[in-house]
Amino acid sequence: MPGTAQSRVDGRTALVTGSTSGIGAAIADGLEQAGAVVIRHGLSPAPGAPGTLLTEDLAATGAGDRLAVAALEVGTVDILVHSASVQIRRPWQAITAEQMELQLRVNLLAFLELAQRLVPPMSERGWGRVLAIGSVQQGRPHPEMAGYAASKAAQVNLVANLAKQVAPTGVTINSLSPGVIDTPRNRDALASDEYHRRVVAQIPAGRIGSPGDCVPLALLLCSDAGAYITGRDLPVDGGYLL
Repeated sequence: MPGTAQSRVDGRTALVTGSTSGIGAAIADGLEQAGAVVIRHGLSPAPGAPGTLLTEDLAATGAGDRLAVAALEVGTVDILVHSASVQIRRPWQAITAEQMELQLRVNLLAFLELAQRLVPPMSERGWGRVLAIGSVQQGRPHPEMAGYAASKAAQVNLVANLAKQVAPTGVTINSLSPGVIDTPRNRDALASDEYHRRVVAQIPAGRIGSPGDCVPLALLLCSDAGAYITGRDLPVDGGYLL
């Protein structure tokens, strides 16, 4: 999807975390097709993916900052998309401190560290785009994903907080919240015909989303076309939250 003239990002460099599969990979592909140089990030290579791949483990202390520094060694970063996340499915009574900390570290703290390192230079240049990939669980938490949902709710709060502070500098910060998307993370659960039917019955659009469904909005929010949108959480969910 090359994008419209306004949603093109020719000459921009984007760092996309968690971009070796799923939604992150689709957004990275979309940004490349719209003219950006994309620095991909993941724990293992994506087959056939072009460009630079950084493999920092965001579960480690200080990893978000180290990843940002490594990306800046490749080039100026104009766009940050934080798609990497950890989702642990357990009853809330069984969530361990270690599991909660892991989800908070990857989903929230790494995002903050990346922003702390990358947003100030964007502000100095007068242009920047930051996009956090959230989840509809921010407003409709799954009973067995309490830790994940809480981390995503905190992330969208951080998005609103930072966006207001940096808006005068030409930097926008937003959140894109997917609904039920056909990604490797969801495929085992959705392989059950009964579960698949139950999930689809809750989606007004009548289908599971694809990673590509998230790309048009991501391009809008990462380009000049989205210059007057900031601090918002925008769902791509087929009407799931209605």
